[in-house]
Amino acid sequence: MNHLAIPQAYPCAFCDYLRGARPFTILYRESLAAVLVTREQRGTTHLLVVTTRHAPTLLDLHQVELQAVMTLLQRAAAAIDSVDGRPGISVWQNNGVDAHQAIPHFHFHVASTIDGGGTKWQEVRELSISETECIADRLRTYF
Repeated sequence: MNHLAIPQAYPCAFCDYLRGARPFTILYRESLAAVLVTREQRGTTHLLVVTTRHAPTLLDLHQVELQAVMTLLQRAAAAIDSVDGRPGISVWQNNGVDAHQAIPHFHFHVASTIDGGGTKWQEVRELSISETECIADRLRTYF
């Protein structure tokens, strides 16, 4: 039990993506964690590292899940660095409505920086699955 106000978004989009109920690009998957290519690219390349088990926030993770996520987070950052060659990589994670968490399933964002630094916080165009598959194809050799 914690004090976080969790967003109400059910069914869980990430759970749907992971079980194939809704189309989404899964770049890499292990038993406890996975790397997804988000359709809202906020960096030169923007990935999501998620738990495979539905866990709403960081406070809900088991230690082995945390370790699996951190390992994949580092691998995702290294892949992005190798492919994009940008001068920075942004990593962020939100817990609770007040922290701007939109999907109630634990995840990290990892994105290479854009020209001028940082990432895009304004509205971005939603990419098609074929576009996110192209992004995944550039990165797959690093997983």
